[in-house]
Amino acid sequence: MTYTLVTANRNYSSWSLRPWVLMKALGIAFEDRVEPFLAPGNPQFLSFSPTAKVPVLINGNRTVHDSLAIALYLAERHDGVWPTDDDARAWAMSAVAEMHSGFGALRNDCTMNVGVRVRPKPMSDALKADVARIAALFAEGLDCFGGPWLAGRAFTAADAFFAPVAYRIRTYGLDVGVGQSWVDHCLAHPAMRQWEAEALTESWREQAHEDELRDCGDVIADYRSA
Repeated sequence: MTYTLVTANRNYSSWSLRPWVLMKALGIAFEDRVEPFLAPGNPQFLSFSPTAKVPVLINGNRTVHDSLAIALYLAERHDGVWPTDDDARAWAMSAVAEMHSGFGALRNDCTMNVGVRVRPKPMSDALKADVARIAALFAEGLDCFGGPWLAGRAFTAADAFFAPVAYRIRTYGLDVGVGQSWVDHCLAHPAMRQWEAEALTESWREQAHEDELRDCGDVIADYRSA
C-alpha cells in the first residue's frame, strides 16, 4: 500500500503537521512531498488538491483531502489511529472533532510558526477562553486515561491533532496548567523533533504568513535559517 502525503511549509502549516506526525508516530510509511506556499490562495495546489489546500493523501488513484478525512481514511486501514479502549476512543474522537472545528481565536491570534518565539499582544477574551478550554481538555485527558498522551499510554489522533497547539503554546508562552507535561512530551517525540529540525532549515518565506505573525505580537527570537 503506497501513500504520498503532500504537505506545505514546516514552519507554517499546522494542518499538514497533523497527518504527517500521525503517520510518522504510527510507523505508516509514505512518500513525503513538500509543496511550499508561494502565493495567497495557493492556486498552484489545484494540480494535486481539489480544494487548493494541504494536506492531501494520495493512495493510488484516490486523493483524500483534509486532515480529518485523512485520519479517518487511515483508521480504516491501520491500527493505532484511535485508542482501543472504548471510553478513551470516544473521548479522543470528540477532542479531534473539537480541534478540527473550533479554537478560531487561537488560530487567528497565535498563528503557527515553529521557528520563532513571540511576545503576544494582550489576549482577547476569545483567546483566553480558547486557552482555558485547551488547558481543561488536556487535564481531563491526562487525568482520565493516565497519560503520558492525551488518551492514554499510546500516541493517537488526539495527540496528532493537538500537535500544532504544542508549538503554539511554546511560541507564545501560553499557560495550559498541568497540560504542560503533555506539551513537553509531545515536543520531545522524535517525529516532532524531525518536523522542527526541517522547519528551522527552511530557506523560503511566505509573506502572508509572516504578516500574520507580526500581527500576533513581537518576535523576540527567530531560530530559522536566514
